[in-house]
Amino acid sequence: MFKKFEIEAKTIEEAEKKAIELLKLPLEKITLNIIKEKRGILGIGASTTYEALPNINLALEGKRYLESIFKELDIEVKMEMRVKDDGANIKYDVYSDENALLIGSEGKTLRSIQMLLRTYLNRFVTEFLIVNLDIGNYNKNRKKQLEILATKTAKEVVRTKIEATLQPMNSFERRIIHTKLAEWRDVYTESVGEGANRKIVIKPTNN
Repeated sequence: MFKKFEIEAKTIEEAEKKAIELLKLPLEKITLNIIKEKRGILGIGASTTYEALPNINLALEGKRYLESIFKELDIEVKMEMRVKDDGANIKYDVYSDENALLIGSEGKTLRSIQMLLRTYLNRFVTEFLIVNLDIGNYNKNRKKQLEILATKTAKEVVRTKIEATLQPMNSFERRIIHTKLAEWRDVYTESVGEGANRKIVIKPTNN
């Protein structure tokens, strides 16, 4: 699962320095294995190729990374962490007295922090990690609200046979609507528009 990097160096000290720069991790979180050694003439031109890989617990590393962000913001938080699918799915729940600040308008700050976290952890692995962050139950509550909206709107579409267009939503919110109505036989959903104006249209099925 972990990415492996090859490093050629003349000394172990040089290899360690290169590994730290490459992985952006302290030496104690890096494993170096010798792959091959090249002997020079009278010691000149000799070098060793090492395999460098992270020696970390991904979930704990993600927790440490988040804590470093909140420390920079001077915000104290409580954090819960859940790991599923043999470490391939990691969920962080954060609570603080500054939830509104960390969530931001329409959850924009929350999504930005989550993107930073995902990018940071996925740089260490070969297979994509599912990493989710929730702050003050914002995503959980928003999911419930959107599912209620989806159900209510779909019932109205079924009754009137007239399609309904919802307000523009981000990809997280659109995915909730699509998933909620995926098994409905009387309606189907489509995303239309571009960028920040992308929205969902709920349409009646022609039986």
